[in-house]
Amino acid sequence: MTDSHSPSSLLGGPCHQQALLTLPAQEAHVSAARHFAADLLDTWKVPASERDSAVLIVDELVANAAQYGRERMTLLLVLDDGTLHIVVTDSGTTVERHRPAIAPDEHGRGTGIVQYLAQSTEVHQTCSGREVRACLRCSP
Repeated sequence: MTDSHSPSSLLGGPCHQQALLTLPAQEAHVSAARHFAADLLDTWKVPASERDSAVLIVDELVANAAQYGRERMTLLLVLDDGTLHIVVTDSGTTVERHRPAIAPDEHGRGTGIVQYLAQSTEVHQTCSGREVRACLRCSP
């Protein structure tokens, strides 16, 4: 984990606060990432309603990274001028759109939850895996 007040090369500008957590891409580590985010956002004094939304976004994105990533997953949180940037990367390949017959109440809602809660979302395939970004406005 790192906590810094230095510029973030991922976001291209100066940031107020940032933290990075790297874990094995395993579902057993999803709760650790969720607790890390909750504790950190509490320390950064993010208001409770935005903190709850951010933790839910982290939970969904990290759960996907754990499910589809192969080796590791990384959670980057950056609080910059009232906007929380949540960036989750994993070492997986592109997820195929075709899924086996799974009851709709069991899987597939995470992306919709993230899109509903975040002001913006982006998904990028990189040479080493996937990167998913979500931005959430945080009131002062």
